[in-house]
Amino acid sequence: EDVVKGASKKKTVIENLTRTQIVQYAGASGDFNPLHTDEVFAVKIAGYDTVFAHGMLSMGATGTLVTDAFGNGNLTSYGVRFRSQVFPGDTLTATVTITDVARHHDWTSVTADVETVNQKGEVVVSGTASADLPH
Repeated sequence: EDVVKGASKKKTVIENLTRTQIVQYAGASGDFNPLHTDEVFAVKIAGYDTVFAHGMLSMGATGTLVTDAFGNGNLTSYGVRFRSQVFPGDTLTATVTITDVARHHDWTSVTADVETVNQKGEVVVSGTASADLPH
């Protein structure tokens, strides 16, 4: 399909995040920081309301939309900034918006802004992605 500057795609990438999913991510990543897995530590020692998800979990979830938008194997760069914690119960919706399109003989280079918000509309992840799309 033809890509144009300003086009966007939106997707719910996590619905009602569970503590179990956060602990599963800890196991998969090997990151057992108690802020993510130990309620007592997160609340009584660190002063948070509860545990919260790893930044890389929200980046990875956001990346599912980036892959959907650009296709598997076409991504050339992807970087984000973690803007806010993601807590159990959060639902995350990501949006990718094309900011630049450069047409070449055999491919099209695309650059996009990426943003993920929680159910309150708070930005939790923002960044950019680029891809080379074959014709």
